[in-house]
Amino acid sequence: MRSHLLNRTTAEDYRRSVTAGVEQVAARFASVERPFSGMDADGLGPVIDAIDLDRPLGDTAAALDELGEVYLRDAVYFHHPRYLAHLNCPVVIPAVVGEAVLSAVNSSLDTWDQSAGGTLIERRLIDWTADRIGLGPAADGVFTSGGTQSNLHALLLAREEAKLRPEEFGRLRILTSECSHFSVQKSARLLGLGPDAVVSVPVDREKRMQTVALAAALERCAAEGAVPMAVVATAGTTDFGSIDPLPEIAALCDRHATWMHVDAAYGCGLLASPTRRELLDGIERADSVTVDYHKSFFQPVSSSAVLVRDRSTLRHATYHAEYLNPERTVRERIPNQVDKSLQTTRRFDALKLWMTLRTMGADGVGQLFDEVCDLAAEGWRLLAADPRYDVVVEPRLSTLVFRYVPDRVRTSADVDRANLYARKALFASGEAVVAGTKVGGGQYLKFTLLNPETTTADIAAVLDLIAGHAEQYLGESLDRAC
Repeated sequence: MRSHLLNRTTAEDYRRSVTAGVEQVAARFASVERPFSGMDADGLGPVIDAIDLDRPLGDTAAALDELGEVYLRDAVYFHHPRYLAHLNCPVVIPAVVGEAVLSAVNSSLDTWDQSAGGTLIERRLIDWTADRIGLGPAADGVFTSGGTQSNLHALLLAREEAKLRPEEFGRLRILTSECSHFSVQKSARLLGLGPDAVVSVPVDREKRMQTVALAAALERCAAEGAVPMAVVATAGTTDFGSIDPLPEIAALCDRHATWMHVDAAYGCGLLASPTRRELLDGIERADSVTVDYHKSFFQPVSSSAVLVRDRSTLRHATYHAEYLNPERTVRERIPNQVDKSLQTTRRFDALKLWMTLRTMGADGVGQLFDEVCDLAAEGWRLLAADPRYDVVVEPRLSTLVFRYVPDRVRTSADVDRANLYARKALFASGEAVVAGTKVGGGQYLKFTLLNPETTTADIAAVLDLIAGHAEQYLGESLDRAC
């Protein structure tokens, strides 16, 4: 039987197969006219279910042709300028080259004897990121699968630094803004904290944590005998791109001897920005920081990291196994990344960022993020001047939250349903993809702008499409009512 293993005897087969795959994807990218085909699960599901996985095609070319029908044709394409939905970015080519290399070599970044140079490249990138943040000479960190894992990891360290016995975990509190990421609540549950562990702190009109409310919440913890194990500040909320007042939060954390974690999964692109770095002032005072390179550094998923001010705190995630990383390897100064990580087997995702920086430089990445932030500012001006729309807040990063408001008097429920319908109808048409969220109980729409190729003309066109779908729904509902 023909071998499909990648080795020295099949290197030419590998070259041909990968070239064929690249050519097919490149052709698809060159021909995509809409971000989505409009296909639904009922239409595509039976096609995939009908494939007999026990009858292989035996040929990569045939499998690629089939893949064109079951995946590539109906994929959601983040590179299209009218994909405006979630925190998904188009990816830079050097990172995609890195992805191809790391997948082929298949290093595992848990121990030195499985990765060698890969370990040192990851460590160098962690040092580079920590230096950009300003965490100081004792800083360290590790790559993760994404922001959720990074936040969990940071809060595990914070829990252990609180030095309470497990039976006392019910006293622990995590204070975070009401606009923070849901992974804070998920992490609290996974860490065995009580149902009241996460304290939601109100935000101001700009959707930033109110430091007066945070100060009161910290005082309340002290009065009630609770222990504030961590304050989670957000540098780029998912819905609004808002950045909490980091210097003021850091001062409160110092006063109450509380671990400060900054979730900069979205806003980390500011670390490379030539013009907006000051928006992250105060992040250098954090005890831990989450960064998602696969958002605002334009990297393929997954590429994330958690960083800490004091490398010794990473010991709380350390376990030694004789077959993998026995304790003697610490004394022998063997650099095993598994000593810091929640994961064991782990991809060499750092290579993608390495290739990006070595090809484009940090300024090249930062300029891309600046472009989408500039675009959001222009989009906000469009929305603010358009009587059809209500926009919630002026953006700090690249997110716009708004909703269509009909000129005829309608109930709030009608407005909510019209906006929901417009989003679904737009997705079904494939002409554009937008996200949705709730603000004050009302249904809103969201543009998350992470594509520098998107223009204000694209934004204006999508706003017209949304208005058309919403008006169609309202007209039909009025006809039904009559």
